[in-house]
Amino acid sequence: MARSSGGKLGGLSVADLRRELANRERRVGGLLRKRERLLAKVRTLDAQIAEHGGSVRAGGLAIRRRPKNEMNLVEALSKVLANKVMSVTEVSQAVQDFGYKTTSPSFRTIVNQTLINSGKFKRVERGKYTAK
Repeated sequence: MARSSGGKLGGLSVADLRRELANRERRVGGLLRKRERLLAKVRTLDAQIAEHGGSVRAGGLAIRRRPKNEMNLVEALSKVLANKVMSVTEVSQAVQDFGYKTTSPSFRTIVNQTLINSGKFKRVERGKYTAK
């Protein structure tokens, strides 16, 4: 098959163009089969990653950096503040001592917003809260 310089098809005969087209279709078929085999391997790897507690999202591996807690923050705050009045700083430390895990550098602020917005806590005085 005579190709013109640079891989262009402009100087080829109709018979040569048909052969080139058939050749490319065969290559595409082979590439599609190869792609399916690779996708099957990727699905197997995804299942193994999930078995080990990881997760895969579009675009790559997403490792869970956020700790898994047995209860949400509102529940933990309710247990810590039951029949007590505490400041936001005290309650944020007490919740962590209770076993609530966090990696947030601004956990005190999150606790403060939760105390204000959840509706399950009563403000006793400025900066002091108790469970309703």
